[in-house]
Amino acid sequence: MQGGNLEAVGLRFEVDGEIATITLDRPDKRNAQTFALWSALAGIGETLPEQVRVVVVKGEGPSFSAGIDLSMFGQMTGATDLERRIEEFQQAFLWLRRPEIVSIAAVQGHAIGAGFQLALSCDLRIVADDVKFCMKEPALGLVPDLTGTKPLVELVGLAKAVDICLTARTVGAEEAYRIGLAERVVARDELDQAVQDKAAELLSVDRDAAAATKRLLQGARGRTLEDQCAAERAEQIERLRSLARLAEVRR
Repeated sequence: MQGGNLEAVGLRFEVDGEIATITLDRPDKRNAQTFALWSALAGIGETLPEQVRVVVVKGEGPSFSAGIDLSMFGQMTGATDLERRIEEFQQAFLWLRRPEIVSIAAVQGHAIGAGFQLALSCDLRIVADDVKFCMKEPALGLVPDLTGTKPLVELVGLAKAVDICLTARTVGAEEAYRIGLAERVVARDELDQAVQDKAAELLSVDRDAAAATKRLLQGARGRTLEDQCAAERAEQIERLRSLARLAEVRR
């Protein structure tokens, strides 16, 4: 999906060298998300240019995303093969975790439900001081199903995740930073620059080493110490061999 088609579902997609920027662009709807938008996001992941190392996800206007467009509910309750459809929707969020990229959510204003989960699908969250995270789904009789529950628990712990989800309360900037939901909090007018600065820092590291390290970090929680040590050895051996091959070519 390109150009005008992306605009039709409320997205902008731009690539500048090694940085890709995805902008949710329905500010009049507080960037509420639709099935078509999720399909387009998944398509961006499938066709992401190989040179891209950093993906920034942001929202146009005062809010990052107010969640799912409520008009979508009727389509879901009457749908058949719900498991397949939800699995397709999840693809819009899963690709942002790929080891070869680092994804940054630039979050301002409301990040509710699907908006919260989109921010959680990114590796890093840099937020404005007016941010309002909320996992609204349980209050609507639903569960969060867009890949957000696992990173939430990993970031803040089970008890805090239960509190956030089962009360559907709002988490502001100060708490988000304190409990590990946000890596940095800045004034609203400093958000874009803060994200640019972080992207530059990420790009200063060797690309292949960064991908290998991210693979190690992603797998660490599910491995024993012995298994993690083995994974470190395997990745390091590959890096050393790669560097040796490069040195040979340069001679």
